[in-house]
Amino acid sequence: MGVRVKAYAKLNLTLAITGAAGGYHNLDSLVCTVDLYDLIKLKKRKDKLVTVEMHGQGTESLAYEDNNAVKAAEAYINAFGTSGADIKIFKNIPVGAGMGGSSADISGVLKGMAMLYGKGGERDLKELADELGSDTGYLLTGGFARLTGRGERVERIKTDCRLNFLLLLPAGGVSTAACYRLYDELPKSGGESQPAVNALLSGDTAGLGRGLFNALYAPAAKLNDGVETAFKELEEFAPLGVNMTGSGSGVYALFDSAELCAYAKSRYRGRFRCIQLKSYLPNNKES
Repeated sequence: MGVRVKAYAKLNLTLAITGAAGGYHNLDSLVCTVDLYDLIKLKKRKDKLVTVEMHGQGTESLAYEDNNAVKAAEAYINAFGTSGADIKIFKNIPVGAGMGGSSADISGVLKGMAMLYGKGGERDLKELADELGSDTGYLLTGGFARLTGRGERVERIKTDCRLNFLLLLPAGGVSTAACYRLYDELPKSGGESQPAVNALLSGDTAGLGRGLFNALYAPAAKLNDGVETAFKELEEFAPLGVNMTGSGSGVYALFDSAELCAYAKSRYRGRFRCIQLKSYLPNNKES
């Protein structure tokens, strides 16, 4: 018996740093999932072992002990006393882009294990996910949400708004740990998430574009100069707004329609990988 799970990527529409506690930075971030996902396949084992095969995005050489998918499966087994699983992950979410690829795989494995063994409700899985990653609990269900604390406090946002993005991916990525360390050393900048939340709730995509911001942009741009280049290249298309997701290095533009987004993609002549995306509300009953 086997199951398949689509683990969706996210974009940060806003990201404010509100303080620090217990060695972690606290944040206030408006987020959404997009129609880019890793495909995860799981099969039951008779013993309690976990095997993981990685495919794509250069993850084939990832060490077993460093693989968060392994940690997620083992956490599930320990929590519910089930047998193990053979897991294959087909990576489409870029690595080091600030799109939550690792967290998405954790949440996908937890959902897949629950589907395999029929144990673990949403609250149980959320507790496990929060122990394994800051925004992992959110990615169990995805959609639009406002994240606070370390990202474990999730306020769902119901809206009919559908967003269109053009994403550029500067090579080399950005180390999340290094980005936060440099943030602490630099003059603080950023904004507040509430204006963007209000614009989203009212369907005001132009207002949302004006409200995009990321407090980690300055340190990320210092760590990877491609971040600033991508930002400037996207601004040339006069979108509703441009922003960086997570700690980088992914930079995206928000457009008023899929047609305008596709036109910008067709005209882009820069050196970065370019992907057209839409906001997406995952189906949490996939099989």
